[in-house]
Amino acid sequence: MMLARLASVFAIIFVAELPDKTALAALVLATRHKPLPVWAGASLALTVQSLVAIAAGSLFALLPVRPVHIVTGVVFLISAFFMWRRKDEGHESEGEDGQLGFWQALLKTFGVVFIAEWGDLTQIGTAALAARYRSPVVVFVGATLALWAVAGIAVFVGNRAARILDPNRTKKIAAAIFAAVGIALLVGKF
Repeated sequence: MMLARLASVFAIIFVAELPDKTALAALVLATRHKPLPVWAGASLALTVQSLVAIAAGSLFALLPVRPVHIVTGVVFLISAFFMWRRKDEGHESEGEDGQLGFWQALLKTFGVVFIAEWGDLTQIGTAALAARYRSPVVVFVGATLALWAVAGIAVFVGNRAARILDPNRTKKIAAAIFAAVGIALLVGKF
């Protein structure tokens, strides 16, 4: 019974997260930074958000989703702006290859994914599943493992794409994707 619930939660959250903006954010960040800190930052943010969803349970679904999407959309647009305008000369915290150090990349990824996940379908779904099954540990483990798996896939794909594409072009594409997600969130299409 418990294993069946775990598998059910995993499948539901995994499928829901695949086309999600947080997976897209992890993919884009993995084109610019080393994969391990991106995956770790995304996984940590998703773990915290799963804890928030479990703790809130069915009450979380009552929060106004629209304002959360507006704030998230603005964050994505601001990120897109700075990503587009950033020079490729490198910053003090970047290494010789132009990548952020481990902790800087982890914290950047954590921040982007943490904000993007607020009010997300998978977060609301996790809260609803916790309320339905009344098995918070099982729902937390199933949801978190699913989110980690999707983040891993996104980071793997993003890292491979970065090896093929020109870094400056990748930066511009990433900025355009972030802007598109931000606009979609603002107009209520994501």
